[in-house]
Formats: sequence, structure tokens, C-alpha cells
Amino acid sequence: MKMLKETEYNKPWIGQRADPYVMRAADGKYYFTASVPAYDRIILRRADTLVGLADAPERTIWEKHESGPMSKHVWAPELHYLDGGWYIYFAAGMQEDIWAIRPYVLHCMGQNPMEDKWEECGAMQCADEDEFSFRAFSLDATVFENKGKHYMVWAEKVGVGRQISNLYIAEMESPTKLKTVQVLLVTPDYDWERVGFWVAEGSAVLKHDGRIFLTYSASATGACYCVGMMTASEEDDLLDPLSWRKSRKPVLGTDVEKGIYGPGHNSFVKSEDGMKDIMVFHARQYEEIVGDPLYDPNRHAMLLTVEWEADGMPHFEFGKN
Repeated sequence: MKMLKETEYNKPWIGQRADPYVMRAADGKYYFTASVPAYDRIILRRADTLVGLADAPERTIWEKHESGPMSKHVWAPELHYLDGGWYIYFAAGMQEDIWAIRPYVLHCMGQNPMEDKWEECGAMQCADEDEFSFRAFSLDATVFENKGKHYMVWAEKVGVGRQISNLYIAEMESPTKLKTVQVLLVTPDYDWERVGFWVAEGSAVLKHDGRIFLTYSASATGACYCVGMMTASEEDDLLDPLSWRKSRKPVLGTDVEKGIYGPGHNSFVKSEDGMKDIMVFHARQYEEIVGDPLYDPNRHAMLLTVEWEADGMPHFEFGKN
């Protein structure tokens, strides 16, 4: 039996939308996409404000195939504007092998992502000399820019027996291909990253005062799901693992008192006035889940405002919005 605890902190912003991704376009419009409970399509919303996204019309811009690649488990889409065009990065498996998850790319054939047609670009391509990337279970690709270069960070499983989901980073050659060989960025080596499964996934990038903060989600997708963080300087070589420092403890996790369970897989976006950094994340309102947490539909999109400490580090606290 699911125990729902409603509080002022855990009211959904957008219900039953996991892995929420929000971006603000150059014209000030906000766009929202996320995983839907059926994992069978990619949706998109647009509004003038963050609040407006909650009630904005939702368009299905792509649906899964009936068989073969991209026919099962359509997960975690992200919308990006790169090299003069709109792209969506997402992960998907296939009916014949549902866990053969790989990252794929869609491209909008016009400049209006809500109205224009989208075309499939196929699977994300690794660098020519890369023997490893996207060969195994790979998902949750995100893209960010620094010093004129674009980088991709994604999760990929390695090992035999108990497989481990690590985070990797590479520079991009184009919106559909990597330029450099993968570099291991995060491996789940702390206890809070190893509950249920050994997992680092769902990364997101936040920039502030010359530093880059990369959050990621850890452990299984129930109440143990939580958010970790890596930090680097914008001046550093981002493909050098020594440029990044990993936080010892999670920066966000379940808060029983406030009724928020398993927060994670977040994105970041600026407020309308450009003064505040908003964290968009998903969470449940209860701890007990019947069956596989992956198929429980009630991971809702929620918001909080990032606070900045005197030392320049971000602070994440429920109710700050």
C-alpha cells in the first residue's frame, strides 16, 4: 500500500514526468521535456514562464518504433540548441532486447521545435578511435559548453556480474558525434552510490562564478535515489579527471519529514529575471513502492531555488522556490 504524505514541499509542479529537463531559449521561451510513464514517446512543452509550463499544451514530437532500435524504454530526453539547430538526445532499447539501451539523436528540420518536423539522426556516434563508448548499456546524455567547446557527459555500464554505471565525458565534434575518446569522470565508490545498484547517472551542469558544478544521480530509483556532485574550474582541462573534485556526501536526498522520496535526475535553468538558478528534479511523495520502482508512474517534476554559500558552493534545500 502506498503511503502518500502531502506537504507544502512535495506538491508536483508537473505530475508523472520523470527525468525532467528544462531549457530557456535565446528568445526567452522555456521548453520542458521528460520521460513519460509508458516510456513510449518524446513530449515537448513551451511557455513564457516556468510556472506556465505546468499548464502548457504538450505535444508528442516523436513515438517509438514497433521493433528494432528505439522501440522500448524511451528515457530521459534533453533538448539542446547546437550549431544553429535544435537537437534532442534520448536513450532507448528495443523490443527484442529491452536492456540494449543506447543514446540516440533527433534533429528538428526547422527553427520551431514545437511545430516543425523532427528527423532521426540515429545513434550517437563515438570518436573514430574510441573502442568503448556506447558499446554497452548507455544513457542519460547531457551536453554543455565551455570556452567555445561542447562536451557530452553520459552514463554507461561496465564490468561483469554486478555491472557498474559510470559517468564519462568527451568533447563533441558535432551534435551527433564525439571528437575525443571517453574519459572516466565518476564511478560509484561511496556507500550512498551503491544502494540496490552501483549507479552514477543523470548528470546536469550548473555554472557559477567561474566554476562548473556537475550533479548526478546515484543508487537505485527508489527512496535511496539521491544527488551527488562534481566540481571543476572553467579554466581547467575538463577532460582531465584530476580537474574534478567529488563531494563526499550527497547534496540532495530523501526527506521523510517533508515527504520527498528519491529526488534525482535533475536539470538547471535560470529564472525569468535571470537572477536565480532553478533546480528541476523528480521525486515521489511516498516511500513504499509496489513492484519495480522503474515502472511506478509517480515520479513528479518539482522545483527548488539554488542558494549560494559564501564559499561559492551551491546549496540545495526543499522549499526554496
